[in-house]
Amino acid sequence: MEQAKIDRINYLARKSRTEELTSEEKEEQAILRREYIDGFKRSLVGQLENTYIVDEKGNKRKVQKKSGN
Repeated sequence: MEQAKIDRINYLARKSRTEELTSEEKEEQAILRREYIDGFKRSLVGQLENTYIVDEKGNKRKVQKKSGN
């Protein structure tokens, strides 16, 4: 996510603490937050897909996605 969008998220968060946001600003804030969260999740999944666990015998195995969730 671009730094300008992160700055805008922070600005809207600060503004919402001191005054009421307009409906357009609330909508923009929701869209930007969703974009930030989706990007964060993609990054985390990418990291986990390249993570290996080494057991006490030195065997490497790839982290598996937990089933049932």
